[in-house]
Amino acid sequence: MSYRALATKPVLTWAVVTTAARVPVAMAPLALVLLVRERPGGYTLGAALAAVYVVGEVVGAITLGPRMAPERARRALAGGLGVGAGAFGAVGLLPHADPVVLGAFAALAGAAPAAATGGLRALLTSLVPERAVTQALSAESILTYVLWAAAPALTTGLALGVGPHMPLLLAAVLMAAATAGLWALPAGWPADDTDRKGVSMARTLAAAWPVYVSGAAALGLLALAELVLPALLEQRGIAVGWAGPLLAGYSVASALGAYLYGLRTWPGRPETQGQVLLVAFAACVALSAAVPVLGVIAMGLLAAGLLNSWVQLARNLSLRNALPASALAAGYSVSYAAVSAGYATSATLSGVVQSVAAPSTAVLCGVGLCLVLATVSTVGERRSARRRALRSSCSASLPFRPSARPRPSDGPSA
Repeated sequence: MSYRALATKPVLTWAVVTTAARVPVAMAPLALVLLVRERPGGYTLGAALAAVYVVGEVVGAITLGPRMAPERARRALAGGLGVGAGAFGAVGLLPHADPVVLGAFAALAGAAPAAATGGLRALLTSLVPERAVTQALSAESILTYVLWAAAPALTTGLALGVGPHMPLLLAAVLMAAATAGLWALPAGWPADDTDRKGVSMARTLAAAWPVYVSGAAALGLLALAELVLPALLEQRGIAVGWAGPLLAGYSVASALGAYLYGLRTWPGRPETQGQVLLVAFAACVALSAAVPVLGVIAMGLLAAGLLNSWVQLARNLSLRNALPASALAAGYSVSYAAVSAGYATSATLSGVVQSVAAPSTAVLCGVGLCLVLATVSTVGERRSARRRALRSSCSASLPFRPSARPRPSDGPSA
């Protein structure tokens, strides 16, 4: 199906609301660093605040996402975004407050709206026909990559050109606008929890664990590409200034990849696509670390950006196949927490390895960890597929056995 099917008023309204909700998330880590950089030990404090913010996101996504009722999602989304807006505003208005106070508000700013990503994605797929879901998820990815590419420049320009508190105040205003904009969208999406067949939400979500693991592996690779690149360039004797253009090219390639993915139907199940593409993604990142030539590093990162978007889209489609409709928003939230944890873990690992080895070694160690996680995910997915096939075959082979004793609703026997 063409992308033209998405050009409807509800989808365009969703795009505006989602932009207002996600720009603050994209700005937050850098904005927190720039807010306190002029204080004593400012950069260390800023990094700590950014880390606390990410931890808040992970905790909020895991705890709030599964509690979101599909039919009444607007209330939960509005509450989370509204509290997030207040927390961003508090941090922006109190730049000289005690670090503990700033940390508490930063954690709240991360946690409160953390379920919005999954909720808004589930809402988007309910606004389009089933045959247009792939295009809708591709369009969402394009929007996300564009926002994440623009956010650093917007944050830096406001912080250095106007005031260090301005990015966080803008984040508060945008998140408040997103809260109000929810009333231009449906209150939720239809989902009956009987599709879980009596299984608890926790067990339903746990059954999709291979998808979460593959997502964590993919974002771990992204952390390597972003965070180790300046040190890698310096190791190779290449000007560190190339890091900016290379990462911009990575983001553009990711947006292009998301667009291309939605243009046609690709062979294989999304689960298989994700597994194959994740290995190819890892190979491109490893190539950029192993070959000390700027052109090869650039080609490796461009290819990695293209493949990364395909991996993420295949992962989202796999999650739709693995979970019933009533658990999708919660699944997206848990997946968001998993990829955030993967990013943070990879960033920590790369820092530890760089303290004792070269940046290229750190990248290759991260790639090795990614491949281990990819293998675990593949084995888990195959076992899950076999269990689903076995249950289906057993259900189909059970003979029909009418009850020997009529129920009260059956009426009198003949």
